[in-house]
Amino acid sequence: MSFEDDTRNVSLDFGSNVDSRPLAERLRPSTITEYVGQQHLLGTGKPLAGLIDRQTLSSMILWGPPGTGKTTLAKLLANNAEVNWIGISAVLAGVKDVREAVAQAEIEKLAGRQTVLFVDEVHRFNKAQQDAFLPHVESGAITFIGATTENPSFEVNSALLSRARVFVLKPLTKEDLSLVIDRAQDELEVVVSDTARVILLDVADGDARRMLNVLEMAAQLADGELTDEAVQAAFGERIRRFDKGGDQFYDQISALHKSVRGSAPDAALYWFCRMLDGGADPRYIGRRLIRIATEDIGNADPRALTLTMSAVESFERLGSPEGELGLAQAVLYMASVPKSDSAYRAFNTAMALVKETDSYEVPMHIRNAPTSLMKGLGHGEGYRHAHGEQTTEGGYAVGETYFPEALGEQTFYEPTEQGLEAKIQARLARLRALDTKDGVQDE
Repeated sequence: MSFEDDTRNVSLDFGSNVDSRPLAERLRPSTITEYVGQQHLLGTGKPLAGLIDRQTLSSMILWGPPGTGKTTLAKLLANNAEVNWIGISAVLAGVKDVREAVAQAEIEKLAGRQTVLFVDEVHRFNKAQQDAFLPHVESGAITFIGATTENPSFEVNSALLSRARVFVLKPLTKEDLSLVIDRAQDELEVVVSDTARVILLDVADGDARRMLNVLEMAAQLADGELTDEAVQAAFGERIRRFDKGGDQFYDQISALHKSVRGSAPDAALYWFCRMLDGGADPRYIGRRLIRIATEDIGNADPRALTLTMSAVESFERLGSPEGELGLAQAVLYMASVPKSDSAYRAFNTAMALVKETDSYEVPMHIRNAPTSLMKGLGHGEGYRHAHGEQTTEGGYAVGETYFPEALGEQTFYEPTEQGLEAKIQARLARLRALDTKDGVQDE
């Protein structure tokens, strides 16, 4: 008899029949039919349904937010395929653990059994650790299943990624979570009131484990009926899903940026507040707002950059939470004013041309000539000082050129008709018309 058997018998001798496992573990499904959610993967004709029907398994990565059933799904797929299961956590395991798991898998292979090596939090493994089991995946000694909350495109080696199909798990819907509540109240022998159910579904935020932890704690405070007061006392202040530096972080900053670009001030403010609420550094958001002011508004309203710079400075002076209002003001202003990415496009086009062409000499007439020697060499000779020229547009040297002769005239900046840039566009058009009239740009 094993030590574990002795321990179990001792607990029974004391008459304890209370299951001390967390509620989420006690409710873990034992069959595919009990599994809740992810019908986009498990429904009829969906990607994993075929594997289940054939009772087969292939290497895969399950990517999704916490509490969406990644580990449970992996175990159920392994059980359905009747294969040997070895599970390790990348948080605790190292290369030695991987080698031991592979050695065990080799023994199982000799006996004609397939082995699944499940790696939880696989994104925590570094390149060397991931490389340790790559050859064994290739040889078929193990079938690899990884679970991760992080984007595998960035966190999993490309060689391993190419040998494993990625399945994306979605946050559980409120309908899915409501089924979980039904099972939980049977397990705990409590009745969840309608108002408590609404709060539980709300606080879950798509995460079944979070919801069950709150429900279990609330049940300890309840007396037969689980009320909204018990749930409120159990979870305290709600924490939304947010991962600093992870996919949700970049998805939300992308949503903020695109809402500003799309002139949707209410949506922009919402994503700004979501990021603050989730713990994003306001300084980081401020830096991104400065970028948005130049990339998406530009000369359509140059005040956007000035206002945003002032908002960032005000946050540095005031700190949080007072300084966050200035950033919110900048978000609303930028989302409300005319937009132009002409400066952004002009800069990128000019940089691309510079990188692709030769290092042309500066034309002699616009070279600097601070000394008599340089003047004697012809620097600045023939230069026309724009302020001294008289045209209908004021000081403008009609027909003057400023590009290298070998490169010829180029057009990078094409102002839009938005905001102040409309006036810029009109003036540049009039200047070019003067040049054309003078014959300089005639073809």
